[in-house]
Amino acid sequence: MSETIASDEDSLIQEARVWQAKGWTARVIKNEEDDGWAVAMYKDGEAEAALIGPWTMGRDKKNPKPLDHNAFNTLVKTASEFVRRHEQQLHASLNKSLVLNADNTDYKICLQIIPDEDDPHAYLSAFDTNGEQIAKIKVRPDFKLNPSSASKWLEQGFQRLD
Repeated sequence: MSETIASDEDSLIQEARVWQAKGWTARVIKNEEDDGWAVAMYKDGEAEAALIGPWTMGRDKKNPKPLDHNAFNTLVKTASEFVRRHEQQLHASLNKSLVLNADNTDYKICLQIIPDEDDPHAYLSAFDTNGEQIAKIKVRPDFKLNPSSASKWLEQGFQRLD
């Protein structure tokens, strides 16, 4: 098995302007906005760059500084953190929750948005103090979860909203 891993690593490109490892590819590209250079970081299997940033000029002040192991490791760390933050922001925008109190009972009301291209929708769920789901309905993807809308749903006995 270690022979397979070694041969996979041997087939990776590790050159001055393209470097591959750890599931990432760094490409040094001409910065179209000025006379400088940029580096684009691609996660394996993705067509779009996850991150593009400025790249240092070489000693001749015309060509880019060559990629190397240390620079690549720093780029991977930066790009990975950027992707992780983006995923966290996306998750937060698609999943909302709040807690309501009624009759001395706390209810956690959650909205989960499903951004499907063909059928975008959302689910509104209610949970009791033990974390048990007590209701779940399908709602429009643009449903606004706020204390007022959650209270209305609770007052209607967690029935379908119109």
